Parts: sequence; C-alpha cells; structure tokens
Amino acid sequence: MDELNLHSAADTRRTESEPALADQLARGICRRLGNLGYGALTEFRVGRGRRVDVIGLNREGRFVIVEIKTSVADFRADSKWPDYLPWCDAYYFAVPAEFPRDILPEDEGLIVADAWDATILREAEERVMNATRRRTQILRFGLTASSRLHAVVDPRPSQRWSGG
Repeated sequence: MDELNLHSAADTRRTESEPALADQLARGICRRLGNLGYGALTEFRVGRGRRVDVIGLNREGRFVIVEIKTSVADFRADSKWPDYLPWCDAYYFAVPAEFPRDILPEDEGLIVADAWDATILREAEERVMNATRRRTQILRFGLTASSRLHAVVDPRPSQRWSGG
C-alpha cells in the first residue's frame, strides 16, 4: 500500500490523554478501513467479555480486528490481545507514528495511524474464522451498527439491542 503523509501524533499526545489519542487513531483507522471496503465499528464485543478497539467487516464477510496501542506501557500491560485472534480473518496493531514498532509482534499486521488516516505498514497474516462464529458475529455486527445508528437519529432511550 502506498505511504501516506500522516500528521504527527506527537503534538497531540502532549496535550491529550491516552484515551483521547486512541479515539483519534480509531477515527483514522475507520477511515482507512472504509476506503478498503470495510464497514467499521469501534469498541465491539467479541467472545465473552472482550471488546476490540476497531473491527471491520467487508462484503465477503471477512473480519479485520485492529488493536490500538498508544504507548509502550499500554502494549506491555495488554495480555488479552491473543484472545481476539479466533474472532477475525486478519489482526493488526495500530500505533501513532512515534511508537517504537520493534516491540510489536512481527507475525501480526501493523498500522500507523493518526486522526485523519492510517497506513498499513505490514499486512496481517490470513486466518480462517470458524463458520459458526463468523455467522454469529456478522449478525451481532449488523445489530450493533443498527442500534448505534438508531441512537444517533433517536437519542431517546428505548428497547435497543445491547449486544455490541
């Protein structure tokens, strides 16, 4: 994939908290996934009690999961990311431009992102999801997306799907 001119996240990091930086990176990642033909959701539940930072679904039913790491401490404190692997066809770590990439596992995909876009530096290994798991997750993805859209157009509380 061609290199993009990414804005430096370093200036943002000095004034923003890590959660705010993660939200900015998620926006850039979702934009990139959209350009690649994926519908994307943030903070999506997979498995039992796990939430991925970003998940994308394309028209072939292929899932991509992107785990955002904003700092070395954030990466080192995370032992749950291997639990996400059975829930996707491709798995990526996404980091800001100044992140020391050499500490990330070389057998997973790598994305550098900012609030405006993202660049895939290393393609993810292709995985094959269990067919039953894929079907269940496609349904949950659709219901979650629908519920979130409904909350935007009708913010009044109602009996909404809360599975995602």
